[in-house]
Amino acid sequence: MRRSLLTPLAAVGLLAGGTLFAACGGDDDGDAGDGDDASVDCDNPPTVSDGVLTIATGEPAFPPYVIDDDPTNKQGFEAAVAYAVAGELGFSDDQVTWVRTGFDEVIAPGGKNFDFNLQQYTITDERAEVVDFSAPYYTAAQAVFGYEDSPAAGASSVEDLKALRIGVARGTTSLTYVEDVIDPDQDIFVYDDNADAKAALDADQIDAIVSDLPTALYITAVEIEGTTVFGQIEGSGTDEFGLLLAKDNPLTECVDQAIAALDDSGELDAITQEWMSDWTEAPVISS
Repeated sequence: MRRSLLTPLAAVGLLAGGTLFAACGGDDDGDAGDGDDASVDCDNPPTVSDGVLTIATGEPAFPPYVIDDDPTNKQGFEAAVAYAVAGELGFSDDQVTWVRTGFDEVIAPGGKNFDFNLQQYTITDERAEVVDFSAPYYTAAQAVFGYEDSPAAGASSVEDLKALRIGVARGTTSLTYVEDVIDPDQDIFVYDDNADAKAALDADQIDAIVSDLPTALYITAVEIEGTTVFGQIEGSGTDEFGLLLAKDNPLTECVDQAIAALDDSGELDAITQEWMSDWTEAPVISS
């Protein structure tokens, strides 16, 4: 039986370290940002508080990104990424502290009371005008979902999807992907939004919906009982998640280096596999 991704409470509220270095503090007034053009010493990274890395996430924070709304347990995709980045920056677990923020409030100009924030922020040019983003730590794949008895349930390749009645929301990267890559044998069922696509699925007018994986996980866990994610499509990623920092924060350079190291070592891929594939039970559909 497929596990629920969200607790009942969450549903009501509703997506390699090395040598240890002491962190060089910024201002202790709780604001980060206002960096200059000088090269930053990433062996001694600048933070909002001396000797501490302050990380922000949502209130509450949901699976599969944070398990049991407790990022300190390092369980969940973004909790695990956060501690992996902290380790690369030279901070031990007990040198990490967490704060909570709303999603929209931090996408605004000005100083921040955290060093970086992660709660599925998609990197966009508009947002990057007022905040910094790290290099991507996750690229959201396109996913296929529907009722458990759907003919899409056994799909293991894109070729298997071609005969399906596929629904997708207008104006999304998912629609472009379905048109250009899946190229179904019959007309695509295009809807104004995901709500209309979900209604069509419920009425058995379509076999499955294609959306980005985070959206698919949320809909199947919270909005339509009896549905499941059949798989995420290999190499289909478009939207990229980045760690969010204050604009012109010198720490951004160090965070980018940390993510690059995790990518090179394979640790980032291992974290992604554990939490965004194995835990969510969303296998990879081959391209």
